[in-house]
Amino acid sequence: MERVKKLGLVLGIALLFIGIVYTAPQSFKPAVTPAVSQDVFTGNPVAAIASKSSPAVVNIDTKTLVRRSFSPFGDDPFLRQFFGDQMDLFSRVVPMEGKGSGFIVSPDGMILTNNHVVDGADSVTVTLADGRRFNAEIVGKDPTYDLAVIRIKAANLPVLKMGDSDRTQVGEWVVAIGNPFGLEHTVTVGVISAKNRSIRLERLNFDGFFQTDAAINPGNSGGPLINLDNQVIGINTAIVPYAQGIGFAIPINVAKQVMNDLVRFGRVKRAWLGVYMQPITPDIVEVFGLKSSEGALVSDVVPDSPAEKAGIQRGDIIRKAGNQTIKSPDDLSNAVRKQAAGDNLKLEILRDGKTLNLSAKLEEMPQERSLGADTQQRIGNRLGLQVGNLDPKNRQRFQLPALQGVVVLGVEDGSPAQKAGLQPGDVIQGVNGRAVRDLVSWERAMGQARGKNVVLLVWREGRTTFVPLKAR
Repeated sequence: MERVKKLGLVLGIALLFIGIVYTAPQSFKPAVTPAVSQDVFTGNPVAAIASKSSPAVVNIDTKTLVRRSFSPFGDDPFLRQFFGDQMDLFSRVVPMEGKGSGFIVSPDGMILTNNHVVDGADSVTVTLADGRRFNAEIVGKDPTYDLAVIRIKAANLPVLKMGDSDRTQVGEWVVAIGNPFGLEHTVTVGVISAKNRSIRLERLNFDGFFQTDAAINPGNSGGPLINLDNQVIGINTAIVPYAQGIGFAIPINVAKQVMNDLVRFGRVKRAWLGVYMQPITPDIVEVFGLKSSEGALVSDVVPDSPAEKAGIQRGDIIRKAGNQTIKSPDDLSNAVRKQAAGDNLKLEILRDGKTLNLSAKLEEMPQERSLGADTQQRIGNRLGLQVGNLDPKNRQRFQLPALQGVVVLGVEDGSPAQKAGLQPGDVIQGVNGRAVRDLVSWERAMGQARGKNVVLLVWREGRTTFVPLKAR
């Protein structure tokens, strides 16, 4: 019995020793916790921003049906005049796919993106971060600012908080999230390299872009640019393709106003003052006896415009608009752009050495009004064109030389004119071989054009080309 007790004691001590040996390494193993920062000195909030923001960033896939000719002669306008619809036998409709990004701005499915992402698309599909896919409808588009609002049928969606882009400073860290080349929810980091950059592209003329070196590539368009407070301060829009680290984003404060109009009206009710401006050169400073070159010199006033009604005259120098000091014509354009139609804008002007204070009630920009509101503008309903005479104002507006014809003032979305590539500033000089000199001859030529096929002679940037269209 005594031997059994001793044997049990020995076995117990052995088991206890084995337990210590095998449990000791585990007891000393440190607990694994998520890293709060990758830099123990300054901290790195990018991981947290990506985690919180990515669920509200969406991928946008578009399909556009386009007709492609496989005729050895292409879509030659000369041959089309002879063969008409028979030319379509040598073409077929093929789908073109596009990709972009966007972000959710309301729990019920409103999404903000770029106009060029969805413009002309026959179908728009949105993919959420959790993999769900929805067909989207276009609520409204604004080519001027390259913004669009689309909507999906969903509820209780995550949204991104919008910041105040006016407070953003050069050098601030920013995070871009998007879908470059179809690589979903790619996160890149950079800084705000500059503010108030101007871009002049074929369909985009805008002052006030943010410049950033956060990597932006095709497919990033429409995605958010986020500050370190996890607030959207910009919408990634454009890049310089032959450069590195040069991307551009639309400030979110601009997008807020545009988005509100698109949701409420389906279009933007853009404010209009009605003045033509020019910078103040040193010669003008000397001749006018001015103290500085700051301000916007009024070179002309549009008749019956808000400016004329407010008492603004040719030769006035606008020095202040609202609370903003005007140092150049661009400053005045930006000040008016921030307003809405119907707002009263207080102006401080210099006239004959005296300072005057005026108030102008801004109106909706004429080309944005309902069609037919301006007697100077006529509509080619069959083509989706809005045209006007080549008067001095339109020549100055589009910087055109002395030409004969009618100038394109607007192009209807989805119209034959848009599909043919016509754009504001084009000058139409002929219809089906008949010369067009003004609105009267334009309407006469369009009235004589029989059938659906129309061939326009179009002047653009010093060259003329024949543009075939299939009228509605």
